[in-house]
Amino acid sequence: MFTLEIAGKAVAITNADEDQAQELFTSEEFKDDLKAFTSDGEPLWDGKAPLKVRRASEDEADAFDDAMEDDEEDLDEEDDDDEGGIDVMFLVLVDDVDDDQDDA
Repeated sequence: MFTLEIAGKAVAITNADEDQAQELFTSEEFKDDLKAFTSDGEPLWDGKAPLKVRRASEDEADAFDDAMEDDEEDLDEEDDDDEGGIDVMFLVLVDDVDDDQDDA
């Protein structure tokens, strides 16, 4: 597992391999999300601070595994065909995001 750090703060974790994590966390789409998402009213990323992808700590990996186990318990059995995908979890509290945003 790999963690995204912004200005020394662990922000997100993924179960992707190193190359996939690097590609995901540094993609323009994910960087746009980091600038749009807020925590305590502040953007997760200012667009300037360096983004660092590193191996996840044991505590971060445990938190990820716990969250994924809880999430799996909430899924219906028919949704179990999603195995093998890449998951991302934020390690900071993200303010509510308007799911009704238009991309057009």
